[in-house]
Amino acid sequence: MQAWKTLWLAFFAAILVACASTDESEEGLPTGNRTEQAFYEAAQRQLRSSQWDLAIKNLRALEDNFPFGNYAEQAQLELIYAYYRNYENDAAIAAADRFIRLHPQHRNVDYAYYMKGLASFTEGAGLFERFLPTDMTSRDPGSARESFAYFAQLMARYPESRYAPDAQKRMIHLRNLLARYEIHVANYYFKRGAYLAAANRGRYVVENFQQTPAVPDALAAMVQGYHLLEMPELEGNALTVLRANYPNHPAFRADGSFNYNYYKGASGRSFIHRVTLGLFEKSDPRGFDSRELYNAEYNRDEAPLPPELI
Repeated sequence: MQAWKTLWLAFFAAILVACASTDESEEGLPTGNRTEQAFYEAAQRQLRSSQWDLAIKNLRALEDNFPFGNYAEQAQLELIYAYYRNYENDAAIAAADRFIRLHPQHRNVDYAYYMKGLASFTEGAGLFERFLPTDMTSRDPGSARESFAYFAQLMARYPESRYAPDAQKRMIHLRNLLARYEIHVANYYFKRGAYLAAANRGRYVVENFQQTPAVPDALAAMVQGYHLLEMPELEGNALTVLRANYPNHPAFRADGSFNYNYYKGASGRSFIHRVTLGLFEKSDPRGFDSRELYNAEYNRDEAPLPPELI
């Protein structure tokens, strides 16, 4: 008797589950209602509730089933955003490229250009970088260069775009980031005793990233590098420019003379350190880094998204 009761309970439970599953499909659509509007409204609900995977699924289904419908173009734009918010940056860029290719004259095509830059802007941020403070200037600059190029496309094609002011701010940030990356590389070369390479990195920043906060450290790296290479004329030129424009650089002593021992890793290495390239003598030398003095962005939170993207 108990066995029959168990079977009946299992039977009724199965019926209840089946009935419940028919109310709404896995895409968040009412059963039997797979119209274009139903797909779009379901995607809108999921976007508002941050259900990015489901929103992507419905937006793609809408485009696949109704490629020439009333919501097709808007769905393509919102798919870019859903990919971006789901940390699928490559997919966001690909979707933006596709929209630009299909609708080059669309009134909102500037949004696609902007989202390409934004997706590349955050491409280098992995899981830990999203939650822990990380110096992004020491990371591979490939994504930063791509992002800068995409934002530059937006500025060149649509200078009056509503996204242009934010893109311009991000371009300034990216340019500063790329310049600071070169200083990190120069410090690394100093640590390895490659003084010419270090000085050349400093010169590259001075020539290609003028008016960035990295220029003072670039000049200081040139002074230090040319001094160690015994090139007094080049050293003197760089020192004159540094003293005239950045007299408060921390590499200067109180009397205004340049402190060639400021960068502790640039000289005084032991024979073992030079032979093994520092593999057996671990040290953390102070490099040229005056961001606290010259970079107002230093330790500031990343620029927020425009209100319509939050």
